Amino acid sequence: MTTIAPPPAADAPTARPALGDRLRRFAPLSPTLAAVAILVVLFVGAELTFGNFITPRNLSALLLDNAYLIMLAVGLTFVILTGGIDLSVGSVMAFTGILGAKMLADGIPVLVVLPAMILGGAAIGALIGALVQYFDVQPFIASLAGLFLARGFAFVVSLSSIRVEDPVVLWLQSTRLRIGDWYLTPTGIIALLVVAIAAAVLRWTRFGRTVYAIGGSEQSARLMGLAVGRTKVIVYLISGVCGGLAGLMLTAYSGAGYPLNGVGTELDAIAAVVIGGTLLAGGQGYVLGSLVGVLVYGGIKSVISFTGADQSWTRIIIGGLLLLFIIVQRLIVARADRR
Repeated sequence: MTTIAPPPAADAPTARPALGDRLRRFAPLSPTLAAVAILVVLFVGAELTFGNFITPRNLSALLLDNAYLIMLAVGLTFVILTGGIDLSVGSVMAFTGILGAKMLADGIPVLVVLPAMILGGAAIGALIGALVQYFDVQPFIASLAGLFLARGFAFVVSLSSIRVEDPVVLWLQSTRLRIGDWYLTPTGIIALLVVAIAAAVLRWTRFGRTVYAIGGSEQSARLMGLAVGRTKVIVYLISGVCGGLAGLMLTAYSGAGYPLNGVGTELDAIAAVVIGGTLLAGGQGYVLGSLVGVLVYGGIKSVISFTGADQSWTRIIIGGLLLLFIIVQRLIVARADRR
């Protein structure tokens, strides 16, 4: 007897994911999107109030004035994504800046000075990373030690300001590459290139995935066989390198090195990273979000300058935004824990 097999059943229609599931996929982006929304509202509100705020000149100056802060924020994004913190970046910027100015004043060629500034920042970053990873020192304490160390080195180099007259360093800030009414300086181009490279590294490399994994759960990252120790040292090294580059940018911007440069700048950079959507607990955040956070910070300063109010209001507003974003972060983490 021949058995006739029944015809194959038609494929069941694929169920579309529920709206709640689709929204949860974009939950990690919500703090960054909130920062973008704040930036848009800030600029539109300033334009409606003053009438001449959104101009090529003002927007170009926003990048020009905050290139060094963008650099610090990029390095801190790597560190904070692992669940760490680096309080030394402002002091590293001051140390590398005064070191470069002193070397140039002593007649050392600029081709030697520029690598020395970057290596000086890298050395302090690597030291902090080694303390955190191999001596089990809390990142707050290790980076605080790095803060005092770098600031002390800055005062050892010089107790007073040193003027920079090297044409190569000054060219980084004085040159204007114009496109119509818009312009870019070499420092701004370097800052944007570093942002692009950092974003690509975090998005498409094994190292970037390891950074996120450590921030999500360091123990799980170890169980997966990821290079946790090496990665943690490297992120502090990256932060130190960014601090050295920021020292170069600030020296070019101000035309001088000064041992008291950057006092409190590490807090500005941390605030920009948090406002940009990077969780202080680690494991979630974007370099582009940190760029947005810096632009929010710079935009608030510009608006306050337009109003003629005291710049202390910048601290007050940034403090309020930071508090708001920390509360949002806590809600996101609590919701993830419940799931």
